[in-house]
Amino acid sequence: MKTRIMIRVALFMAVMLSVASAEVLPYGTRVTVRLGNRLSSATAQTGQSFDATVARDVVVNGKTVVKAGSPAKGKVTYAKSSGRLHKPGVITIRLTSVDGNHVTSTAVSAKGKSHTKSNVTKIGGGAAAGALIGGLAGGGKGALIGAGAGTAAGTGVAAATGKEEVVMGAESVRVFTITSGKPRK
Repeated sequence: MKTRIMIRVALFMAVMLSVASAEVLPYGTRVTVRLGNRLSSATAQTGQSFDATVARDVVVNGKTVVKAGSPAKGKVTYAKSSGRLHKPGVITIRLTSVDGNHVTSTAVSAKGKSHTKSNVTKIGGGAAAGALIGGLAGGGKGALIGAGAGTAAGTGVAAATGKEEVVMGAESVRVFTITSGKPRK
């Protein structure tokens, strides 16, 4: 009997806590946070937690409900390391709590820069250099052979140096929109 009562009280408290947090940060509230640690597409794992700090007071209906400096937590919801010659790194994060209140939020993503320009420069430059050297050494046929060799060398350089990871630096500021709770009135 006492166990049932304790379970009911615990469930009631959990529901009340959930309702209270929804009232503090209603749906659509924007929360600006400063990341507490560096997140990189090269090392981050989906599900990994991160710490943050609220960067600006959160004001709802003219009342400050969360002060700047309050703790926040989040999770990495997607992380993909960069490929060597294509597909730059990607990382996506969401907030899970603000000032001790459980929340859900929009996702914030970052993507590494494209490989295209860098690869074209390395591969095209290698081909041009190979053609020039081959042409000087062996005429037209040498230029053709040199261009092929230069292209291969340029591709090798692009593959060796081509990763384009994305980093969300420690202390960088990100803005999330709360998607849990009731809409603002």
